[in-house]
Amino acid sequence: MSSIKPLIAGNWKMNGLRADMDEFAAMAQGFSSELASKADAMICPPFTLIAALANHPDRGALAVGAQDCHPAASGAHTGDISAAMIADCGATAIIVGHSERRHDHDEGDALVAEKAQAVWEAGLTAIICVGETEAERRGGTTLSVIEQQLAGSVPLGATSRNTIIAYEPVWAIGTGLTPGTDDVAEVHGFVRSFLEGRFSEEGTAMRLLYGGSVKPGNASELMLVPDVNGALVGGASLKATDFLGILRAVS
Repeated sequence: MSSIKPLIAGNWKMNGLRADMDEFAAMAQGFSSELASKADAMICPPFTLIAALANHPDRGALAVGAQDCHPAASGAHTGDISAAMIADCGATAIIVGHSERRHDHDEGDALVAEKAQAVWEAGLTAIICVGETEAERRGGTTLSVIEQQLAGSVPLGATSRNTIIAYEPVWAIGTGLTPGTDDVAEVHGFVRSFLEGRFSEEGTAMRLLYGGSVKPGNASELMLVPDVNGALVGGASLKATDFLGILRAVS
């Protein structure tokens, strides 16, 4: 068994209004001390809810993160949010390099690395996402794509304290499809070997999350895969029953 404590991180994406704070409260209240002793949990809401959730009176041990940031600490960047601003709201981590950012906003590896560096400089943890498309999977280039993304997106200052890697096959996000456990094991084992080669002991200790249609029904099986140290959860993190179900399955 891995000595790395699992993390279940929920990515609400562009979902969530103040009316949904009750759902967050239900998650926080259901995240008992027994569950918290076995796994960490985090919700990454839209920017508009970060401060409200981070300062929620019932938050307890449930951490709050963000979904993206600008690489600059401040400046003339209308409509953008810096990592320092996110930290000021009470968040402890920021997702960078999610496939939807890479695809919808043409974000490349170099920009993802800049954002990760900005996250660290704000004193937060970067959750750096990598993953292949369906065409790349079918073409047999999954591992070379993952290697390129890791090499370009993870700065040399990465440690087990400031960095988490999330593997999300693009074709599995929101589709209900998941790769087989052997496929997940292959990619996670490859990621671990890459990180150990570059960061030595720190690479051994980094959390590696799996993401892509994680649900209460498949969480237990996925979390038993070697080098899977938690999950980055999309749709199933919007409802307390589903999110807590995944936490119970992992714990």
